[in-house]
Amino acid sequence: MSQPTTLQMVASKSLGGAERWFIRFSVALAERQAPAHLAIRAGSALEGLDLGPLPVHRLPYRTTWDPWSRHATGRLIERIRPDIVQTYMGRATRLTHLPERGGPIHLARLGGYYALGPYRHAHGWIGNTLGLCDWMVRNGLPAERVHHIYNFADPARPVAPALVDELRAQHAIPEDAWVLVSLGRLVPVKGQRYLIDALSRLPRTVAERPLRLLMVGDGPLGAELRAQAERLGQEDRICWAGWQRDPAPYLQMADLVVFPSLDAETLGNVILEAWAWGKPLVTASFRGAREIARHGEDAWCVPCEDAGALAEGIRQTLSDSALMTAMVARGRDRVERQFGRRAIMDRYLELYRALAR
Repeated sequence: MSQPTTLQMVASKSLGGAERWFIRFSVALAERQAPAHLAIRAGSALEGLDLGPLPVHRLPYRTTWDPWSRHATGRLIERIRPDIVQTYMGRATRLTHLPERGGPIHLARLGGYYALGPYRHAHGWIGNTLGLCDWMVRNGLPAERVHHIYNFADPARPVAPALVDELRAQHAIPEDAWVLVSLGRLVPVKGQRYLIDALSRLPRTVAERPLRLLMVGDGPLGAELRAQAERLGQEDRICWAGWQRDPAPYLQMADLVVFPSLDAETLGNVILEAWAWGKPLVTASFRGAREIARHGEDAWCVPCEDAGALAEGIRQTLSDSALMTAMVARGRDRVERQFGRRAIMDRYLELYRALAR
């Protein structure tokens, strides 16, 4: 059966969760040899990144209401004549207006609880959690046109041990140290301030090994979080790795992945990444974690915004090798059965075929 042609459109200037998913999804489409085109904002952070071999088109996307950008969007759609136009985030969605019948199907993909006004004119909507899809229906979108598909976890791609050793030396991490890794933008919803507070509550050693926290990410809270670490006397235990296009070496180095997000976090790709890499996980019980993680089975879950509980979760997990081994095994099983790239891409391609009939 032939696969419909899609046009994947994102108008963001900087990189965030939706843009990183766009990169991974674009590469996965190419791997499945799905006929697809990509449209990105000219001059954005996506320029120059590896989006795979699919054709990439650059649009102005200057403002939400810019008539030239809307015209350029329409011209591109007319030229490519895709069966499906899938938009990400508000700007690309606002600038894409297609007829109700007789043209491409407009799918808007939501990765968060956004105001729905800019999305209501789409023909269908994709949400990456059940909770998000239920919320869209409760807020007036027709249930038969709301589609739930989780994100997938990329398979672990181990790097050369020499590179990991080099990074460990670069960050002056002792050979016997526990390496805690936290990945995410340094923004309020990621909850890093509770993790720094939790670290200050932990002893210098756990199970006779010192602790080091690798913070992988950047963002507007960087200076504030560093000041907090210094104020709490934790600057010597925290390594600031900055934003990483490929976090593989850091995940490979991790003894424990810690994800302290607040309840507003929709899904939490870090959970899937920890499972795919076979790493034990301590996570806050934000709404995405409550939907996919199972406390004591594939993750150790603690209340959001509770530094004391987070510290105790870290201590308890690191002190129990049997618990860590069991969580790793169950997490890997969850990825293989529910969140693998093949399974999720099958869902997307099936949806495209169903809508394009």
